[in-house]
Amino acid sequence: MTELAESPLAAGDRNLSVDEARAAIAAALRPITDSETVALAQALGRVLAADVNSPIDVPAHDNSAMDGYAFRGSDLQPAGPTTLHAVGTLFAGAPWASIVGPGQCLRIMTGAVMPAGLDTVVPLELCRVEGNTVHVEAGVIRPGDNRRRRGEDLTAGRPALQGGRVLKPSDLGLVASLGIAEVTVRRRLRVALFSTGDELRTLGQPLDAGSVYDSNRYSLLGALQRLGMEVIDLGLVRDDPAALKATLETAVAQADVVLTSGGVSMGDADHTRAVLASMGEVAFWKVAMRPGRPFAFGPLAAANEPAGVAPPCWLFALPGNPVAALVTFYAFAREALLLLAGATPQPLPVLQARCTTALRKRPGRTEFQRGIVERAADDGWQVRLTGSQGAGVLRSMSEANALVVLGHAQGSVTEGGLVDVWLFDGLV
Repeated sequence: MTELAESPLAAGDRNLSVDEARAAIAAALRPITDSETVALAQALGRVLAADVNSPIDVPAHDNSAMDGYAFRGSDLQPAGPTTLHAVGTLFAGAPWASIVGPGQCLRIMTGAVMPAGLDTVVPLELCRVEGNTVHVEAGVIRPGDNRRRRGEDLTAGRPALQGGRVLKPSDLGLVASLGIAEVTVRRRLRVALFSTGDELRTLGQPLDAGSVYDSNRYSLLGALQRLGMEVIDLGLVRDDPAALKATLETAVAQADVVLTSGGVSMGDADHTRAVLASMGEVAFWKVAMRPGRPFAFGPLAAANEPAGVAPPCWLFALPGNPVAALVTFYAFAREALLLLAGATPQPLPVLQARCTTALRKRPGRTEFQRGIVERAADDGWQVRLTGSQGAGVLRSMSEANALVVLGHAQGSVTEGGLVDVWLFDGLV
């Protein structure tokens, strides 16, 4: 379970802007503290529980930054060409035992350790070679050029990666370069997921009149998996208070977070509100946004356990419309889940692009529209909408590569006007 901070949430209905809702959620949460040690090859996407300190200097020795000739920088002639005598060839991983004297040089390969006394490398393409004689024209190189110094990248004892980092492929390579085979990471955040609604059918079932297949659970399952969460799939739940309470009790007993879709609109909030009131302090919010106005968030406690005695399980109850469910996940749940998982908070990447059409918008709410960001003729970025923007049109979400974000105070946008976009590759 997660730790409970002093909650900024109040019971009852609240009318919030998107920014206010995000701030209230972030203020309520504290990350999990449990950790485990995993093999480096299994650490991709995991959250570092502590700094990874380098046990060695990187590089461990002064070495050549490129293929060329290594020599003493003091041999360079200020007013004319420098002539050097090559005395051998040095490969990476093969030490040079003898002294290279003044006026001499070595053919050297990238990564090879710089022999004692040599401090400069001239690239092959910047010199003229005649047999064992190397000519370097004046001004093409300076003393000390093209030498990587010991500890230039990392100094022994200093952090190579900081705790809270979500490990990327390049991070795994960096840790491997230090000779470290295992890392300590936060355990995976456990998220229980289910959809609610009598009209929903699971895959493989026939569709009755008025019924639809449950798509939200699969969209959200994919979003959670991309975040590296451990997902507990609880399937479909009927619009029935007893079924809802039983499923929530199962979820709270196993998970840090419960993520649901459906059951938070004004038409069905009465029995949902009663069930949640018996288990925690969930607030039903009317968020000034489109799509995704109904949203519920708050702490849940296990059955027969007073609130505040044990760390809570956090509920994120998303709207039932397929696009609204994903938009509210990106707007509120995604960053909160990363925070709970112990990741260092990072703002969502925002790109500005010129809109290819005019957009009607009234101030007083945040609107999210599905778009395709692409290169414009002037090599800048432009965004075009993916057709119908209805909250149930999931195809337009699938075709999009970004969300156009029209801010709370923003009005209509003219054709060619700049808009903020959230790139999907930055979200999931």
